[in-house]
Amino acid sequence: MPTTNQPILSLAHVTLRYEHGITALDDVTLSVAEGERICVLGPNGSGKSTLASVLCGLLAPDEGLVNLVGELVCTDIGADFEAYGRARRQLGLVFQNPDDQIVTSIVEEDVAFGPENLGVPSEQIGERVRRELKRVALERYAKADPSRLSGGQQQRVAIAGALAMEPRVLVLDEPGALLDVRGRRGIMRVMDKLHEAGTTIIHITHFMEEALAADRVLVMDKGRIVLQGTPDSVFNHAEQLTSLGLEEPFVARLAEALAARGMDLPWTCNTDQLLEAITAGTGSAQQPTAAATPEADNTNGAPAPAQPIITAASVGYSYGSTDAREERHPALSNVNFAIPEGSYTAIVGQTGSGKSTLLRLFCALDIPDEGRLVIEGLDTRNKRQRRLLHGRVGYVMQHPERQLFAETVLEDVAYGPTNMMLPPDEIDRRCHDALALVGLTGREDASPFHLSGGQQRLCALAGILAMNPRILVLDEPTAGLDPKGRNQLRTIINNIHNQGVTVVQVTHSMDDAATTQQVIVLNEGKVLLQGTPAEVFSPQTEDVLRASGLGLPEALRWSMLVQDGGLQVGNSLTLSQLADDIAATWPPASEVRHGL
Repeated sequence: MPTTNQPILSLAHVTLRYEHGITALDDVTLSVAEGERICVLGPNGSGKSTLASVLCGLLAPDEGLVNLVGELVCTDIGADFEAYGRARRQLGLVFQNPDDQIVTSIVEEDVAFGPENLGVPSEQIGERVRRELKRVALERYAKADPSRLSGGQQQRVAIAGALAMEPRVLVLDEPGALLDVRGRRGIMRVMDKLHEAGTTIIHITHFMEEALAADRVLVMDKGRIVLQGTPDSVFNHAEQLTSLGLEEPFVARLAEALAARGMDLPWTCNTDQLLEAITAGTGSAQQPTAAATPEADNTNGAPAPAQPIITAASVGYSYGSTDAREERHPALSNVNFAIPEGSYTAIVGQTGSGKSTLLRLFCALDIPDEGRLVIEGLDTRNKRQRRLLHGRVGYVMQHPERQLFAETVLEDVAYGPTNMMLPPDEIDRRCHDALALVGLTGREDASPFHLSGGQQRLCALAGILAMNPRILVLDEPTAGLDPKGRNQLRTIINNIHNQGVTVVQVTHSMDDAATTQQVIVLNEGKVLLQGTPAEVFSPQTEDVLRASGLGLPEALRWSMLVQDGGLQVGNSLTLSQLADDIAATWPPASEVRHGL
């Protein structure tokens, strides 16, 4: 639906400060037209979430004017709480973390909570709940306990609850951070339909591709809006984005990579435009060289040792009461695989497929109901052997920053080694080595709670590494991080793996999974596919992956598009290899000059 010129949200010279002198918003002026779709980008700690809270009426600034849906809710004199109350009835917010939004123990009751507080008639509430649960594909979980759902499923419950209030303005703060590929696609489709229907949307994300659907993109840094405009105009500022720790969408980075390889192509954020330019400008197709084979795309591609360090044999696990009279809900069923010692394995699957449950079994926090799980030769069914695993398996949870508790960074990192009864000098050495590995040297005396979100995650990781685990298990470690933070963490994990540590990572990023040595795909608690990235991600597996809520790495998807255009390129799994493959089909400059 076209936007109107009438502003539905406006901020004038808004400043908001937190404790300890932190300025979250610094003299922000913004006008949002009714029906406009805005995407907000920025590094972690840039003020995006604070802006979201101000725009949906949860926070009042210290200075400036705020007008929300026709209500002047805040001036330099102070907040008008009655005006805030009226405005909030037309504003919806989906938090970054669903735990902050879910308030009941039954899914359908949680979705109904907002409409009930708005005084919506009961018969309409039931219809809204059914409609929104269907929209987020959670109909069969209507009676479930949200606390028993996966993080991604909880996020969908929160989104359904916000939509059930039928707000004129919907603010979404990283709604896809915990979702699988299908879930993110679904949320984007929901936003498309809401936008067409006239809902004003403010979408905060770290997925650059999602910003391409917006009418306008805002880029924030240190509490200020430093860049804004159409997606094309914003992403054309590549150097400025890089300096802020951001990046361009894949299509723009591919265009730049091809230009760097001597191909005379325009910079663009438009997929069709780049495809047309590639297929129109290339010469006679060539077979890709040996360096362009899929195996070369694996950045951790050294042959893994054959000796397994983790073996699952017919593993099954169900949640629920141990009381035989109560129903138990299967999470894993007949799971079989082996993870070689010293390897790097990615576990992927749609939300609720059993990934996080499997990691808990690896750490012996739970034990299988069926089958055997053997880790370093220790059977986790044996209580005495389970105890021997403590310290050998390092577990980085989905939100590792919640593990922080000590007064200083050094004390927090030292907690694990101290409990291992190590000598003080060994504890000190391990802590400083771990902090150096994650880039936090010099922050030993800082409070972990005064670190940025990304630094808190690195601090929690350092606490695990200080125990020198032989196996490092990570559950969505890059979720919610900006591009710079994701790249930094990937580098750290690769360095840990290169030191001989076996790494097992759950991820919703097919691009990340494509750079590992082995990929295990879970679907509804069972192993759907397993093998090298080139075996799991291929044109032949696309339909199977898509049917299970997943997809292909972006480079492979582009390889297939280019092949459909008539070019013979390899099934690349990384952007650099894709660019090499395409450039190999480009006629040499001398041929172009002589018209050959």
